[in-house]
Amino acid sequence: MLSKCSNPDCTTLFRYLHEGKLFRIELDVVKEDTATFGVDPELRKPVRRTEFFWLCRECSAEMTLDFKKGVGVETRPLARPHAVAS
Repeated sequence: MLSKCSNPDCTTLFRYLHEGKLFRIELDVVKEDTATFGVDPELRKPVRRTEFFWLCRECSAEMTLDFKKGVGVETRPLARPHAVAS
């Protein structure tokens, strides 16, 4: 359940979807010590779990979320376009 902004340095509480940016990230559920855990035995495909993350209006104007396997969800600055020389 969402309770606050996903930026660890921000304390803004989640109240409304329209105040900020919502991210939907699908994660593969695999457990290393059991070969069949997280896999449908008939399909032989990993089971996916969807998680939601939210950045408040102020944080979403300056950063986005990035998922790194083995690390999890992290914030990173938004890529800014370079100015074109005229």
